[in-house]
Order: sequence, then structure tokens, then C-alpha cells
Amino acid sequence: MERRLAVHVLASGSRGNAAVVEDAATGAGVLVDCGICKRDFFARCEEAGFDPARLAAVLVTHEHTDHTKGLGVVMRGLAKLGVEPTVYADAAVRAASKEIAVLEGTCDMRELRAGDALSLAGMQAHVFRTSHDAASSCGFRFEAEGGDVVGFMTDTGVVTGEAHEALRGARLLALESNHDERMLWDGPYPYSVKRRVASDQGHLSNAQAAEELKALLSDALEQVTALHVSQNNNTYRLPGEALAEVVERAGHSARVQVARQDGLASMR
Repeated sequence: MERRLAVHVLASGSRGNAAVVEDAATGAGVLVDCGICKRDFFARCEEAGFDPARLAAVLVTHEHTDHTKGLGVVMRGLAKLGVEPTVYADAAVRAASKEIAVLEGTCDMRELRAGDALSLAGMQAHVFRTSHDAASSCGFRFEAEGGDVVGFMTDTGVVTGEAHEALRGARLLALESNHDERMLWDGPYPYSVKRRVASDQGHLSNAQAAEELKALLSDALEQVTALHVSQNNNTYRLPGEALAEVVERAGHSARVQVARQDGLASMR
């Protein structure tokens, strides 16, 4: 298996999310979500060694603003470089998002549907449904020639069978680990918000992420990055420890890291 793919999590957390999946053999890539400012987007691409002029597409997981609020300004910044990536979003997401609505007519925008297999930047991007309180939400399995695989899933309250199958056999895995259950229930959120976060349409807890990682351990898996860590209901230490414990108990060699709100986390 040729190690062709890389994942650069530019930011991940309650205040903004963006990641680039790159085919390192060609230098081309795909942006997953854009909930960060133009300055941070370009600065972290540079830090990752990724040329944003090589972006072929933007994939939007869902319409919540921490995943979309930077899309317009970043697209305008890319246009100044002569780069106009195609934006893919579910029809329900397009209808629900004012951040995406303002882009209509200004760029090539196409519908994204669960079950799609898109040829982008030298990769195949397979789209699967996630379970979140959004108009529609999805995750991705990226495949490159030679068998390299990236699994990417954030913002989901449960791991469906469809999602689990899509993540199997990944070499690089980006997996939500949003909250510590005790911190959530003991924390300052109103009860209604706590119920939403913990629901099947909310976010994965550290324990849920660890359970899914245990089920996904394989000879192919080399690196895992925890995504969307809550700034109020988690710490950066806790998801790292939970996932690392799974790896260690299994005697597996996969490396674990935690993506942060204000810094780059790359897997290659």
C-alpha cells in the first residue's frame, strides 16, 4: 500500500472547523468545511506545507456556522489567487445556510448526496450519512490509487452501521471525540442543551469515540486524530488518553493525537 494521503486539520472545536485532505503524490487536495477566518486558513495551510492553489473542491459536512462561517471570505481569497474550487453541499444544507446561500451564483456549486462517490484531486471521496441535529450531515471516506484510505467523521451523536463500514480499513482516521460525559452533565449548559449534545443527534463522547476506535483497529490503521473537542465539556488531555488506552490495551501501534482549536494537527 502506497502512503499517498495526508490530513491537515487546520482547526477543530466549538469555534471553528476546517481540514484539508491531500493527495501527497500530486499535491492536490480537498477542503472539508471552512469555519475559520481567511488569515488562519492561509497561515495553517502554509504551516502544513499545503499550497491552497491546489484545492480542487470544498466538501461541506453540514450547515452549522462553526463549519461554514469562513467559507465566503476564504473563497474570495482563493479567487484572488485564480483558484475556484467546486463547492459540494447537500441540497438541504444549501437551503438552511445563509453562509452558503451567498455563494450561489458566484462559484461552481454542486449537490452532495449520501452514497456519492466523487473523483476529486486524484482521490475518490465516498459520502456517508451521520446523525446530527442539522438539515443534513455527512462524513467521508477518501481513497487513493494504491489502497490508501482516510476516514473522516465529525458531528454525529452515534456511529451508524453505514458510517462504521465507511471508516473500516482507514490508515488515517479523523474521529470526533467531543465531550466528557461527566463534564457535560456537571457543566454550565442548560439541561436542554446537555440533552441535545448527548443525544443520538448530538456529538460523540470520549467513551463513544473510544468504543468506535476499538472496533476500527486494523493492520491498516496508523494514525488517529480526535476532532471537535468541546471547549466547555472536555479537555485536550481526556480524549487523547481515552483513545490511547484503546490502542495500548490492544497492543496496537497506531499513534493518537488531538486536534486543537488554535493549531494545526497533521497526519501523513
